[in-house]
Order: sequence, then C-alpha cells, then structure tokens
Amino acid sequence: MSKAGALDLASGLGGKIEKTDVLSAVEKYEKYHVFYGGEEEERKANYTDMVNKYYDLVTSFYEFGWGESFHFAPRWNGESLRESIKRHEHFLALQLGLNPGHKVLDVGCGIGGPLREIARFSSTSVTGLNNNEYQIARGKELNCIAGVDKNCNFVKADFMKMPFPDSSFDAVYAIEATCHAPDAYGCYKEIYRVLKPGRYFAAYEWCMTDSFDPNNHEHQKIKAEIEIGDGLPDIRLTRQCLEALKQAGFEVIWEKDLAVDSPVPWYLPLDKNHFSLSSFRLTAIGRFVTKNMVKALEFVGFAPRGSQRVQDFLEKAAEGLVEGGRKEIFTPMYFFLARKPLAESQ
Repeated sequence: MSKAGALDLASGLGGKIEKTDVLSAVEKYEKYHVFYGGEEEERKANYTDMVNKYYDLVTSFYEFGWGESFHFAPRWNGESLRESIKRHEHFLALQLGLNPGHKVLDVGCGIGGPLREIARFSSTSVTGLNNNEYQIARGKELNCIAGVDKNCNFVKADFMKMPFPDSSFDAVYAIEATCHAPDAYGCYKEIYRVLKPGRYFAAYEWCMTDSFDPNNHEHQKIKAEIEIGDGLPDIRLTRQCLEALKQAGFEVIWEKDLAVDSPVPWYLPLDKNHFSLSSFRLTAIGRFVTKNMVKALEFVGFAPRGSQRVQDFLEKAAEGLVEGGRKEIFTPMYFFLARKPLAESQ
C-alpha cells in the first residue's frame, strides 16, 4: 500500500537529506546536467552522489504519482496502467524460469514494488540491491505491510561493486535501473560474477534507439531532458547494451525493444493529451494539481525549500519521455534475456 496523501508526500520530500539542505542538494544535482553546464564525464565520475541525490529528492513524488513500481510497461487495449505493470513484472519472472525456492537478485530495486510482486508470483526469495538509504527504509516498511519480510530483504550497496560471493544467485534481473550505471560493461560483469553458471539475467533497459541522431539538436534536447529528469549519467544505444553483455561473457538468448509492438504507447500516462481517472496523478491535470499543492506546502513550510524545483525537473523529464517516445528515439523497455555459460570456456 503506497503513501497517498499530500502530507505523506511533503514529509517524504528530500528523503534522508536534512530538510534545510534540500534546496542546496537540488542545486548541486542540477549542476551535473547539460541544462546547467554539466558534462557527461563529471556525471559518470560522480554517479553515486548524483543518483543518490536524485532518489532522495524524487522518491516521494514517484510513489505519490506512480505507486510502488517505478517503471513503464507495454499495454494492451483495455488494460489499466497498474495491470500492465504487474504483467510486465510477471513476464520477467517467467522469462527467468523462476521456481519456488530460487534465490533471486533485483539490481537497483527502488522501494521494492517489483521485488514483492515477483516474490509472491514465483514463490522465490528476492534480495533487493539499492544504494539509497531512504528507498531501502521505505522498502522494508512496505515489505512488512505486504508480509514478505521473511523471504525478501534489501542490501545497501553499489551495483558496480556488489558485496556478494561469486555464483550467489539463481537469477538476476534489473528493471529500468542499470541505466544509472556509468559503465554498462562493468555493471553487467558484476552481475555475471554473482550469477550461478547456467542461470539467467534479464533486464528492461532505458536506451536511445537507432533512430536517435546525435547531430540533431531536438534529439539532443530530448535526451538531456530525460537525463536531468531521471538521474542518468548518459543514455546508451540499444546496440551498446547488447555489446556490453557479450563482452561481459553472457550468451544473449533473445533481445527486443518491447515498445515497438505495444498496442497502447508506453508514454501515454504522461501525455498531456491523455486523461485517465485510474492514473489521474500522472495526467496533465493531475500534475498541475500536484505542482500547485507542492507550491502551497512549500509556502507554508510543510515541504522543504527546493521541492518545487524537483517538481520542475520531473516535469521536464515527462516532456522528454513523451517526445522521445513519439519520435521513437527512446525506449524504457529494451528487453534482453542472457545466460551465464555453464563453463567459462563455453
């Protein structure tokens, strides 16, 4: 059960950052990005600080508007956003071939929405890896509410340097999370290390597609909007992710951009021309209401100074995501299923 009220949103803004320091954290975060003169190499060098600040600042907004699972999904006609998100998570579990008792790793687990859903769906034990203290605290609270705290847990660590022995897990997945890694190869190599031989790694990656033109100014602007609004050091091309997987040692079973065949556009919930009562808070009217509510809460002191600025760069992200989706230059669901060979020589 997610937080729902305005005061819950206000109390969570800033995460573990001291409320008096939220504005300065927003300013520092913004300076990492192109719109404020930031450079890609600086974002990659300081990705831990940048991503941690991002999730401290935005997690309450995400949960308020999106629920417990912070990701997109392909949708069928007549299917609700929530139904599509659950189906997207179940699809991942089925692709991994999860069986009761399997020990599974969720890389970059957020507050654990997918973790809880997949654990219940497959009767597995899921460990959520996350480097953000606030999200882990919130995830543990939600695990207890859902009754999965005995077989699901969280570990605070950097997914570029995982604190697990080699061959620890029966399966590993990542849902729109490893896009935060400064280096795809390094991240995938760590996943390869902790996965048991013969087992599978599956992911949904945020990527620029082959339609992206790095010399097109409008394409560059869209990419920059997504980067600042979603805490990304860079956005890789689909083929770069594929190559990194192979370099890390994985056998790629299959891969596909699942956005291509989605009957309902994945970005529809954020499209200002779309209205839905079931996902009202994501609509243009819902975001307008939230923006003015945050403004009022900040004015009276319930929300920390800088909260409106966070709302602003999230709005910029929404605009970039919608345009990136419409132009088919960006996808949040480049899917791949990869296998660690039974022997290193294979």
